[in-house]
Amino acid sequence: MAMQSNQKQSLAARWENYQPSKSTLVWTCVGTAVATMIIGFSWGGWVTGGTSQTLAQTAGDVARGQLASTICVERFNAAPDAAAKLVELKAKSVGYDRQKFVETGGWATMPGETSPDRRASIGCATALAA
Repeated sequence: MAMQSNQKQSLAARWENYQPSKSTLVWTCVGTAVATMIIGFSWGGWVTGGTSQTLAQTAGDVARGQLASTICVERFNAAPDAAAKLVELKAKSVGYDRQKFVETGGWATMPGETSPDRRASIGCATALAA
């Protein structure tokens, strides 16, 4: 007669002898996939395609506005009466008035465009007034 041991098996021995069912394996895989997605979208910085397109569009608009603002400042400073216009611009106390002054002067209208760029006029007026 074989002697049976009443001792508990070690964790390693139990792990080695474990044989999960197919349904257990499938649900473990599903749970792992769901947990990975939750962690990825919550903390991993993952975004959907739509969100990434929106972020790229916004970044492009901001960059274009910064470039247009720089061009506006250069055009303003290249004008023959730049010093007098700068004094006139700084005399305006409200940002909206400064923006309108830059737009009216034509410095915020980019080459090939018929109307002033709003971001260019805001950035230009802010840079010039500083």
